[in-house]
Amino acid sequence: MTAGLVTVALATPVAAHATPADPIIESGALLTDPVSADGSKVIGVEVVDGRNIALEVYSAAMDKSVHLDVLRPADTSRPRPTLYLFNGTDAGTTDKSWHAQVPEVFDFLGEKDINVIVPTGGLASYYTDWRATDPVLGVNKWKTFFTEELPPLIDAGLGTNGVNAIAAVSMSATPALNLAITKPGLFRAAATYSGCVQTSDPVGQTFARIVVASVGGNADNMYGPPGDPMWADNDPYLHADRLRGMPLYISSGNGIPGMYDIVDGRFVIAPGVAGYLVHLIFDGTIETATGYCTRNLVAHLAELGIPATVDLPPDGVHSWGVFRDELIKSWPVLAEGLGVPA
Repeated sequence: MTAGLVTVALATPVAAHATPADPIIESGALLTDPVSADGSKVIGVEVVDGRNIALEVYSAAMDKSVHLDVLRPADTSRPRPTLYLFNGTDAGTTDKSWHAQVPEVFDFLGEKDINVIVPTGGLASYYTDWRATDPVLGVNKWKTFFTEELPPLIDAGLGTNGVNAIAAVSMSATPALNLAITKPGLFRAAATYSGCVQTSDPVGQTFARIVVASVGGNADNMYGPPGDPMWADNDPYLHADRLRGMPLYISSGNGIPGMYDIVDGRFVIAPGVAGYLVHLIFDGTIETATGYCTRNLVAHLAELGIPATVDLPPDGVHSWGVFRDELIKSWPVLAEGLGVPA
């Protein structure tokens, strides 16, 4: 999918650029007609090619436009389910994204009979509703956007069958489970890759504060000071019982260099020794933290008697090669929830 897409005016005849295979792509009106009760709506459509669409969706709760990249199924002869695929801390605003780092993921997903929705925006926001406007990160009402505003527009505009699943990496792993908990039935399956899905204990909260502060934000504007009940209210670990009945895939490494860091028994040094050392220390530390949180969640799910497909390899740092592999391994779980062949 092309990066840096420019949204065309709604009056542009998008059908002129489309293939006849997809009636949704042929008629931009199907995308732009729906308007939610609060005024949220699709305000921009660009047909990239016969399978890919770029959307701009106005969020009434945040009073701003959100960019979405959409991969359509090859066969659109009947309504299909939808996978929401979230990026990490940078929220798709940099090259630290699924599209930029592991585009082959979309070749894999493109073979499935599903729509794929990848949002851009929400930098270090934990895709939640913040208690206050942040001087740097602005208004964040992402929980409202993803549970109330966006799904009806996508279902009506793309003609989906209303069945959804969610897959998320790093920062977005926590909100992926929170969104499923907040809106029961909205997502039929969830997969998380290398996320610290625990926010109210000292380690998890410290990790979340570091993530928000890394882009200049103040986590007090998200959930309040330490001890504020909002931290516990938005902790999927504490509310894991509400995930019962949903196919789950939970994975994380542990910070030890793995197959993408060591080749033939030697550390990979490209693109340079200094850069590689930073990678090992920085991304290794992140994965150590996510491994701690993930293992706690896995143990808690077991205590609750909630089944989950778990992958906790003996190594692996916070890297896109690992994330790609985990997404592919999680597909049978996601497919189960979406009701499509694995």
